[in-house]
Amino acid sequence: MGFKTILFEVADHVATITINRPEAMNSFNRQMMEEFAQVWHDIAWNDEIHVSVLRAAPGRAFCTGVDVKGAANGGDSRPAVDLENIWHCEDPGDMLGPKSQRCWKPMIAAVHGMAAGGAFYWLNEADIIIASEDATFFDPHVSYGMTSALEPIGMTYKIPLADVLRMVLLGNDERMSAQYAKSIGLVSEVVSLDSLWERAHELALQIAAKPPAAIQGSIKAIWSSLDMPRSVALANGLKYPQIGNPVGVPQVDRAALMADKTKKFTLR
Repeated sequence: MGFKTILFEVADHVATITINRPEAMNSFNRQMMEEFAQVWHDIAWNDEIHVSVLRAAPGRAFCTGVDVKGAANGGDSRPAVDLENIWHCEDPGDMLGPKSQRCWKPMIAAVHGMAAGGAFYWLNEADIIIASEDATFFDPHVSYGMTSALEPIGMTYKIPLADVLRMVLLGNDERMSAQYAKSIGLVSEVVSLDSLWERAHELALQIAAKPPAAIQGSIKAIWSSLDMPRSVALANGLKYPQIGNPVGVPQVDRAALMADKTKKFTLR
């Protein structure tokens, strides 16, 4: 697949996607949006892929959001967001995020450097986020006179409302550290920059080794429930083990798994 703004590779049932516009702080443009829509479709329908890792080319930023300089940086003169026709304006997140593209395979995000504004389109739909010690998180919209709405609304499903509001209102004046992001649950693990990619791949391999029917059914059941009242979500959730377990359970040699005394777990 000939992508121009991302790198894509598959090995050991793990798809690795690298945001690859370091000359533009790994910001996204229209072309990247279209390429992510394609890559999530390809991942969803490729049974050889069980899990994905999203990372970004080395540099100062994981992603600084939308490329406001347009053609000057990316060679794509089309605007990422068309604000002129207000009745046909689309949310970039609909193309960037796996869940928005109905890809129910888990995604691990490995964040380094700055993660700002539109970067949260990915983080809001990640299942696991790990970060390097240098990672910072902030939302600069209001500093530039822009209303911040879509990304922070998504964030309210990840972190406390008070932290979302503080991030939005302080804009460029404050950044959330990796350690603070871990303390509020946005990030589950902080590692050194040198080990970030390796650790993300290690986690992905552990997930990929599990039955894909069980993994994907769990992801779809949990994420689908977020749009429902609790009682409806629980009633709807029952169908997932009813449908998925007859497929997933035979994919595991349970007796061998229980008999393996060498199997170790990590304590977090």
